[in-house]
Amino acid sequence: MTTTASAPEPAITTRRTTLAWVIGTFFGIGKLKPGPGTWASVATVGLWRALAPLAGEFHVHAGIAAAAVVTVIGIPASTRVARESGQKDPSFVVIDEVAGQLIALIGAPVYWKTLLAGLILFRVFDIVKPPPLRRLEQLPEGAGIMLDDVGAGLYALAAMQALRYLGLLP
Repeated sequence: MTTTASAPEPAITTRRTTLAWVIGTFFGIGKLKPGPGTWASVATVGLWRALAPLAGEFHVHAGIAAAAVVTVIGIPASTRVARESGQKDPSFVVIDEVAGQLIALIGAPVYWKTLLAGLILFRVFDIVKPPPLRRLEQLPEGAGIMLDDVGAGLYALAAMQALRYLGLLP
């Protein structure tokens, strides 16, 4: 009698997709309390402060590229984390704040006043969600998670540039 070895049955797990969770929580910052979105914004401002000078005269282009890349990778990552967590828009997914905060800082000189203004403006627009940001939030899965913050970043960017034009910020 010969026996044939059969492949083991695949285990049914509630396994997390590690890369998606690392991206979605921005390396675990989304687990910080209170206010994980604010922690992610502060971390993004700190990273931008450290890295923007390395781009030199191309820091505007670098900001646009960074925001675009974070948005593009953030949509599928946040979709995956939302599905795996069983939550529509988990508060620990903060990659959306990273994208929005990067957008708010595009073209801003790297001075403490402009960085602080960009942080405050983005957080206000992200929390208040002026029209049509609430509607963007209703888009399916990762698109809804990400695009309302992208919109808040665009509002903050416009406000930052207006303040600079009026001479209220460097």
